[in-house]
Amino acid sequence: MTRRLEFYFDCSSPWTYLAFTRIHDVIKRTRAEVVWKPILVGGVFNEVNKEVYERRANPDPRKSKYYAKDLEDWARFAGIEIGRPAVFPVNSVKAMRGALIALDDGKLVPYATAVFQAYWGDLEDISQGDVLKPIAAKFGYDGDEFLQRLDDPALKARLRANTEELIARGGFGSPTMVVNGDDMYFGNDRLPLVEAALLRGR
Repeated sequence: MTRRLEFYFDCSSPWTYLAFTRIHDVIKRTRAEVVWKPILVGGVFNEVNKEVYERRANPDPRKSKYYAKDLEDWARFAGIEIGRPAVFPVNSVKAMRGALIALDDGKLVPYATAVFQAYWGDLEDISQGDVLKPIAAKFGYDGDEFLQRLDDPALKARLRANTEELIARGGFGSPTMVVNGDDMYFGNDRLPLVEAALLRGR
């Protein structure tokens, strides 16, 4: 039975932090093959979901109040802390290029977990090299060399390609999950549906 999960994600999204935290148990239970796909969610919004910016500029106070409660409830349920970073939205380009380096070295999960924690838990600005440098060092990289590698044209192209690939497949945000090549799900709250699809081999 085929069980393949593609996980498109950007560490700048709190809902993605929730999904990333919870997806590992789904992977274990289903024994799915997972393909991590770092993207730039801002690039997706710019192309196919520009109304996000309008909602941020003119929020409905009732929805905003519930949004905050909902996020707190989910964070409590997942056992993580999600605060309110001073810099939001954040430029996650460097962090997500770093995710590609970590992916190539088999360190994607701990690296991304640390980036999520730095931004949403410690409320640090992950667009800054001074924040990413100690994260990289934690996983055996030379911090200065790691930062230099983030300017590699090949990394830039790969991150852009992942983002464009998601758009081409009908995606519009993070996290987006695709089961067995063509069955797409969006959002942290869709994980039960993702697990059900993986278990039935759909």
